[in-house]
Amino acid sequence: MALTASPDAQRILLDVQALDTTLQQLAHRERSLPERAVVDALTAEADVMREFVIQRRGELEDARIELGRVESDVAIVEARIARDGDRLQASSSVKDIAGLEHELESLRGRLGDLEEIELSVMEKVEALESELASATASLEAHQQQLADAEAARDAGLASIAAEVAAARSQRAAIVATVPDDLLALYEKQRERYGVGASHLRARVSSASGVELTGSDLAVVRAAAPDAVLLCPDSNAILVRTDESGL
Repeated sequence: MALTASPDAQRILLDVQALDTTLQQLAHRERSLPERAVVDALTAEADVMREFVIQRRGELEDARIELGRVESDVAIVEARIARDGDRLQASSSVKDIAGLEHELESLRGRLGDLEEIELSVMEKVEALESELASATASLEAHQQQLADAEAARDAGLASIAAEVAAARSQRAAIVATVPDDLLALYEKQRERYGVGASHLRARVSSASGVELTGSDLAVVRAAAPDAVLLCPDSNAILVRTDESGL
């Protein structure tokens, strides 16, 4: 048996469809919110900057370890020079003196080499400390920028969520006035075809944007006012009003 519903009940479907369209638009706005892209871009940049900081921090720790090792070697050589110097002062053996002088010469050469290495490593440590401090400051500033962008995104999402809640509340109140069988057909067609109700205005279906053919218009004109019709192009419920041009 063909479904029937009062013209008023059918016209209510246009309001339901308008709200469903609004909800679809809000869902699209939520997905494509520009603030989302900004946050994503800043997050990706922050990840790169954080990785750079971690890398430089590791290099600095390695350089400091190397510096400590060189400083230890310098201290050892300086101690040996001091010890051999004392032994040289105390020795009266020509042979021992010659041996100590030779060893001291070698130690002083070794000390010179170590001091050059020490200076080079110290410069490396200072450069890494400066680079790390700059990178850390940039990362902190970037993280603040990211936090601001996240706050803007969250505010945008909250605004959309409020609009969604209002539309859903309004929809719930409206659909409560629609007969169950008519609403079930609306939901079925909307789920299948994307649009549940189509306004026939000036012989054009709003869902398809296509003007009905002569034979389709004849069927519509011959139908009882409470007959529930489907748009031949969109399969949405075709709602007739005074604007339909019939």
